[in-house]
Amino acid sequence: MDHFQFIGTDMPGVSIINSFLQEDNRGMFVKSFEKDIFRDNGIDFSCNELFFSYSTKHVIRGLHFQTHAPQAKLVGVISGRVFDVVVDLRAESPTFGQWRGFYLSAVNRNSLLIPRGCAHGFIALQDESIVSYLGDGPYDKATDTGIRYNDPEIGIRWPINNLNDAIVSEKDQQLMSFGEFRKQYRFEV
Repeated sequence: MDHFQFIGTDMPGVSIINSFLQEDNRGMFVKSFEKDIFRDNGIDFSCNELFFSYSTKHVIRGLHFQTHAPQAKLVGVISGRVFDVVVDLRAESPTFGQWRGFYLSAVNRNSLLIPRGCAHGFIALQDESIVSYLGDGPYDKATDTGIRYNDPEIGIRWPINNLNDAIVSEKDQQLMSFGEFRKQYRFEV
C-alpha cells in the first residue's frame, strides 16, 4: 500500500486509519499522519503533543480522558500488539456509554482516531508493545482522569483469560466508575 486508507466505524468520529507504507529491500517506511491528507478526508487534527508508552504483556492502561478541554488522540503501535478500547462519553452521541475494541499492531500498521469526549485505554498483548499517541489539544494535568478498566456498567471484554492477571497501575485502579462520571460530568463535543 502506498497511500492512507480511512475506515469509519459505527461509533461517531472513531476511525481506523491504515498508514502510508513503502517497502523495499532495505525495510519499510511508515507515515501515520499528514495534516493535509487528514483534512482532505474530513479529519481536522492538529498535533499538540507526541508521546509513547512501553508495556509488557497484559498491562492495561486507561481508560483515560480529560474533563476540561478533552483531547482527540491518534494512536498506533510501533512494536508489538494491543487491544485498543474507546468508550464514548459524549452525552448526545448515539453510542454514549458504549465501548469498541480494535486490534492495533506493528504488523497491521493501523492507527485509531479517538475523538474528543471519549475515554481511551488498551491492553498489551505482547511484551515490548510500544504505543504512540498524537494529542490534539493541550494536555491538562489538573483534569487528567479516567474510568476504571473493569467497570461492570461498561462491561469491556478484555482479551485476557483472567482479568486478575492484568497489570494495572494503582492510579488506574482508583479511577472513577462510569456512574460517578455521569453524575459529575457531561461532554458535549
